[in-house]
Amino acid sequence: MLKARQDRIQESLDKADADAEEADKLLAEYKAKLAEANVKAENIVLMAEKRAGEEREAKRAEVKREIEQMRKAAKAEIDREREHAIEQLRTEMITLSMAAAGKIVAKNMDKSENEALISDFVKQLDKDKIGDLPC
Repeated sequence: MLKARQDRIQESLDKADADAEEADKLLAEYKAKLAEANVKAENIVLMAEKRAGEEREAKRAEVKREIEQMRKAAKAEIDREREHAIEQLRTEMITLSMAAAGKIVAKNMDKSENEALISDFVKQLDKDKIGDLPC
């Protein structure tokens, strides 16, 4: 009876040792899987950060392109408006010149009177209308 009890105790101890070894193996496997999962998670985070950075740079480049297009369009519009203003000034200058010529012809003056009249006409031109534009 003592021998049977001793065998049962030994059997329980052996089973406990085997269970402990199995638990240690499972723990080691779980730790390895956890470490692998952590590495994968870090890689996923790094890839997401990289992708976000690339997208941010792509958006930044797109905004720069749009700004440059807007800048070019604005410059073209300014150039068109400037040309239009120059054309209007030329038309006005021709009209005023014709009016001055009409006055000169109407008065039928001598050369010194013509030069004085032209000089007065030029002085009366509004510098703000002409600005620095070449005529």
